[in-house]
Amino acid sequence: MTFRTTKRGFLCLLLLSIFWAPMSVLAQGVVPETGPLAPVQVPTPGGAVLTPGIPPGPIPSGPVSENSAGTGSLTVNVGNGNPVQMSTVVQILILLTVLSLAPAILIMVTSFTRIVVVLSFLRQALGTQQTPPNQVLIALAMFLTFFVMSPVWSQVNTVSLTPFLDQKITQSQALDRAAEPIRQFMLKQVREKDLSLFVDMARIESPQRPADLPIHVIIPAFMISELRIAFQIGFLVYLPFLIIDIVVASILLSMGMLMLPPVLISLPFKLILFVLADGWYLVVGSLVKSFG
Repeated sequence: MTFRTTKRGFLCLLLLSIFWAPMSVLAQGVVPETGPLAPVQVPTPGGAVLTPGIPPGPIPSGPVSENSAGTGSLTVNVGNGNPVQMSTVVQILILLTVLSLAPAILIMVTSFTRIVVVLSFLRQALGTQQTPPNQVLIALAMFLTFFVMSPVWSQVNTVSLTPFLDQKITQSQALDRAAEPIRQFMLKQVREKDLSLFVDMARIESPQRPADLPIHVIIPAFMISELRIAFQIGFLVYLPFLIIDIVVASILLSMGMLMLPPVLISLPFKLILFVLADGWYLVVGSLVKSFG
């Protein structure tokens, strides 16, 4: 019964819509098919004729071009041809590009790489899978990076940012001054062997001082040096937990419990060892002190 009522209502609405459209057209009047209505011309006392929507003025003579007849064109002029304005647009574009690459720059030229790799090794050594989660490890690594790099940022603010905001130096001078403290920080952590590797691959002459090296040679050498140190610290972190896994696996094997996973039994012992040894204090303290 409900289906029949719904079906009848749908048919009534359909018929009403079919008959309502022609009636509404007849009520409004039939639009002639001769084209658009001609504009109304209003005579003025001086004898001139004004057309609403068209400003008064002389009528152009000569043939009407296709663009002026009905099709519009859009012209975009960046900087109005002024070299100063064009350079401003280019600077804004470069600034947006640098901001999009800011996370990569943070990883490349700071202590973030060493810290986050060591924390990842620590989590794997504990065998806690996703505990602490990635968000917690990244946040801890970022704040430790800010703590380690705070003297460098303070020096950059003093010698570069503040004079630039006070309009005492130009933008290029500010960039050069800002790069110098970061360069010194990376040179303190990089090995000479890694620097020699990239100097040879870049096919440039070895300078008398490491500070004279270009920045594109220092950054990759600094990164592989950071990875080397992070792997060394990771081995030291892994070693005590590896011993616990070996002892637990040997005990289970001697007891004949071959089907029981050793990780399941060793996890509580590794956690209690890490807590009793105050592991976070030791790991974080060793990481920060390793930057000397």
